[in-house]
Amino acid sequence: MPVLCLSSRARRWSAFFLVAGVLQSAVVTCAWAQAAAVSEKAPQTAPVVSLGKEKLGPYAAPAHKAPKRTPISPAERLDALFNTESISSILNDRDDALRQRDLSAGYYVPAQTFGNLVPQLQPGRKWLQDRGFSFQFAYKSESIANLGGGLSKGMSYAQELTLTTRFDLGKLVGWDGWILHAVMMERAGREVSYDHVGEHRILLSEVYSLSGHMAAHLADIYLEKALFHNKVNINIGRLTLTHTYATSVLLCTFMIQCSAPVALKSQQGWSVYPKASWGGTIRIRPTRDLTLTTGVYAAGPLTSNPSGWAWGSEQQTGVMLPIELGWEPFFGRDKLPGHYKIGFGHDTTRYDDIIGSVPTASRGLVQKDRPRDTFYFEADQMVYRKGGDHQMAGGYLLAGYIHNTPGVSVWSDQFYVGASLLGILPYRPFDRFGVMYSYYQISNRLTYGQNLRQAAGLSLGEFVTGPQTHAATLEAYYGIPVVPGLVLQPVFEYMMRPGETSVIPNAILGGIKVLAAL
Repeated sequence: MPVLCLSSRARRWSAFFLVAGVLQSAVVTCAWAQAAAVSEKAPQTAPVVSLGKEKLGPYAAPAHKAPKRTPISPAERLDALFNTESISSILNDRDDALRQRDLSAGYYVPAQTFGNLVPQLQPGRKWLQDRGFSFQFAYKSESIANLGGGLSKGMSYAQELTLTTRFDLGKLVGWDGWILHAVMMERAGREVSYDHVGEHRILLSEVYSLSGHMAAHLADIYLEKALFHNKVNINIGRLTLTHTYATSVLLCTFMIQCSAPVALKSQQGWSVYPKASWGGTIRIRPTRDLTLTTGVYAAGPLTSNPSGWAWGSEQQTGVMLPIELGWEPFFGRDKLPGHYKIGFGHDTTRYDDIIGSVPTASRGLVQKDRPRDTFYFEADQMVYRKGGDHQMAGGYLLAGYIHNTPGVSVWSDQFYVGASLLGILPYRPFDRFGVMYSYYQISNRLTYGQNLRQAAGLSLGEFVTGPQTHAATLEAYYGIPVVPGLVLQPVFEYMMRPGETSVIPNAILGGIKVLAAL
């Protein structure tokens, strides 16, 4: 078994988390109710498709087995400021885009399974949920082998154990409308990108990143509150930006791009699991089909405070100011949903010129330090409906583009295109196939500095085999929901230009991802 390759300490903590998760599953809220989004009727018009963070798993339960809906708490609802639509009314004048459920506060831990492995414990979970306390325990593993090219053939295993908790403070202590969220996780294993491919800027295995082995990361702890009759939603505390901005449940079905595109989540200021930042987010819905999200966060190195517990020693270099506008229309007779996002982030941290150390004769070329700006556009559009009326019951096309200030960013640009298709094989209506191509452009300033150092006979740095320019990845998966709470996902990856040069041969990788909810 791959787990045996871990250290004895990692095995002990893995066993502890697994046993704890089984025991705590008696009090976990119903993951089945969190997985299948069913359609509901708008007050004035035809039925619309709902979108809920607790029902966003890409593997949807059969429509005829959809669970009974649970009541919507005030903090999980976001009503429109104006009871109208924007341009959606021109595209579809019969179906209203009002969603009674949506991505609550735009913030969630992607759940990619439906149901749970111990449904018999539902009464206990429901009993505690009614009293304001709930858990969710999940296991994720990625066993990826380099089959050809790269540095060497071989396999690397990584795992993630995640404990998500939710405290309804209104029921527990009388603070009506306040909800406390906290996420802890254990990560262990090795990264195939480093071990066998020779790639150190793009992680080909999602769950092992930044801090590596650590028994218990405190990934998030934040308060959520709905204000002004559910027209404003706020989050305050330690938050992971890339689970709020530039993300989607569809992106997180892919390993390389979860929870946000590489060119964004690899930049300081855009914190990514397990790294969280102090700050807050505010969300409003100007019209029924538009959502505006913005906030203020502390910016710091992604490797600062890797455990999440050492708040006093955490380094902060500036302030991150993100803003995102999302448009969610429906198209056609089948009410095909689309999700279109445009976003911008300004990091006030003063970053050095990415050109790096240059020969003495070229030091006049080095520019002054400056802040970093990031622009992104992301879109996904359902192109056919199959298996139900909820948001994930069908096939999607995806595309996106990210641009960073080239003078102070490793990646200046990235674009991606892909598809996530449900039920493409006969008699397998809930399997999901995904494929995505992504192109990554190294900043021309970084390339220029490496050319200067190479010409002067200086070192280019560890793991750098030549002036770096660009790279590309192709990823495909086939997700198989075996039983409620368990998904097996065979994965194929093709890494073009490992190390962002032509020195290392293109790498062919294959493996399997396992997702389980206990």
